[in-house]
Amino acid sequence: MRYYAIIPAHNEEAFMGLTLQSLAAQTVLPAKVVVVNDNSTDKTAAIVTEFAEKHPWITLVNKQSDAVHMPGSKVIQAFHAGQATIDNNYDIIVKLDADLILPSDYFETVLEAFKNDEKVGMAGGFAYIEKNGEWILENLTDKDHIRGAFKAYRKELFIQMGGLRPAMGWDTVDELLAKFYGWKVITIERLKVKHLKPTGANYNKAARYKQGEAFYTLGYGFTITAIAGAKLAIRKKKPFLFIDYINGFLKAKKEGKALLVSEEQAKYIRSYRWKKIKEKLF
Repeated sequence: MRYYAIIPAHNEEAFMGLTLQSLAAQTVLPAKVVVVNDNSTDKTAAIVTEFAEKHPWITLVNKQSDAVHMPGSKVIQAFHAGQATIDNNYDIIVKLDADLILPSDYFETVLEAFKNDEKVGMAGGFAYIEKNGEWILENLTDKDHIRGAFKAYRKELFIQMGGLRPAMGWDTVDELLAKFYGWKVITIERLKVKHLKPTGANYNKAARYKQGEAFYTLGYGFTITAIAGAKLAIRKKKPFLFIDYINGFLKAKKEGKALLVSEEQAKYIRSYRWKKIKEKLF
């Protein structure tokens, strides 16, 4: 199976080389890697160019954009810029962050998951962060969720769901839509990806309501948002974030923000979320 990877990158000179080196060390190499240099002011582009000279499957795309890092929209807009440069001669398309060290058999293992079951639409491993000299699980989500930092999609699913949405919540709505369309989402626990930069490290204060807005645009409704918001705030060990999430939800509702999904899909999502909540309670 042929896989293409697209890597949005903004001022990633500290990690870009490590990410590309881990790709070059894969037991199954990518057919194409597109790094989108999104308005960087450091040496990101130079690092990518140096790797591209050694590895012809790496290409650099330069993109100009607002320097403000708003969660979801900026990174997926950069992904779209990379996507616009590729052909359709792939089986799997991958969205990667530029601050990862992947195990050498990462994509060999992921591709096997796709090969072994034609209903697998999405697959990925787990994110680990360094703390006190040890690599520990970055425990921000349930273990059946693939982190947005390293998501691999079967082409058929990717097309069916209309690609990635440029908004916070894109890496949740994709999995919910996969389930809506009858695909499996597979997490592979033994694939431990080193995530070199904490999630949200570049977000500014204006982003604090975005998670609540994302809950709204996913079609969760208030009660599911309150449950999900409380859970996430506790996991982040910042309980007062719950207030920001609720305010973000209410603000989005008042402004009439468009949902990321159809009414039919939103109804399915609420039903699915309630099912998961009941499973954990009972």
